[in-house]
This record gives sequence, C-alpha cells and structure tokens, in this order.
Amino acid sequence: MAENKTKPTDAIVEDYIASRANEEQRADCKALMSIFKRITKQQPKMWGPSMVGYGSCRYTYESGRTGEMFLAGFAIRGRELVVYLVAEGREQKALLSKLGKYKMGKSCLYFKRLADLDKTILEQLIASSVLKLTRRYGTTSDTRPPLEPTRYARRSPQLER
Repeated sequence: MAENKTKPTDAIVEDYIASRANEEQRADCKALMSIFKRITKQQPKMWGPSMVGYGSCRYTYESGRTGEMFLAGFAIRGRELVVYLVAEGREQKALLSKLGKYKMGKSCLYFKRLADLDKTILEQLIASSVLKLTRRYGTTSDTRPPLEPTRYARRSPQLER
C-alpha cells in the first residue's frame, strides 16, 4: 500500500505564510489560526509543504488503507485560501447556505478573503467537522477534545422567548 505523502513536518508555519501570502491573506491566516487554535486547543503544525494543520487523527478506510491526518487545517492556494473540513449532513449544508461567498470541493472550502464569509458560521462548520472526525476516528494521544459546535451557535430569537 502506498505511503501517505502528507505528513507533519518541522517546517515553520509563519515562514510558510510569509512566503506564500499577500498582505490581506497574511491577516486572514492570522485570524484563521486564532479560530483553529481556539476550537482545537492545538498549536499549528505544517503538514507537507503547504498545509497548516491542527491536532491529528488516525483513520482507517473501508478499503483497509490507514493513515494520519490533521483534524482541521488550511492552506494558501494562489489567490484563494482553503479550509479543510467535513461538511456533510443537513445541518452543515444549512450552515454553508449562510456562509457567504465560497466554493466547496469534497472537503475543501475555497474563498478569496475572510471578509466574504460569516466568521461565526465558519467557526461552527470547523467545530462540527472536528467533532465528526474525532467521533469517527478518535484522536492521537496529544490531541485534546475540540469545543462543541454549539458553542458558536447564535442565539435564536425563538429560543429566548
């Protein structure tokens, strides 16, 4: 079986951001780092040459393939930023409909600037994704449990009555 190419490295996250990001992206990366750190309670680590990851889990697919991957992370891809997350199910799809201006791949949320997104919704999506991955695969021993997605939920006027 082929070995995973994406592994944690000793590269410095700040050097990666400085070498790839424009001024606006650097500010957005700093804000993303704050969000990821708050949700995962982990420090950032470079995974491969171009992904900033938080926490880790060991996965096993039905095919038998196993590996290790970060629980949450982001990357700079040219003029866009990418947040890696699992957005499956009705609740996540409803959140995506309120998120703002983005494109979604299988597990990649692409956007040009953080200002185009509702940050509270983004935080809910990230927290939900981390929780799903943690429940599905567990975490490595150095990863603490993430915050619950409901911590980021806005209060509904109906609930306050």
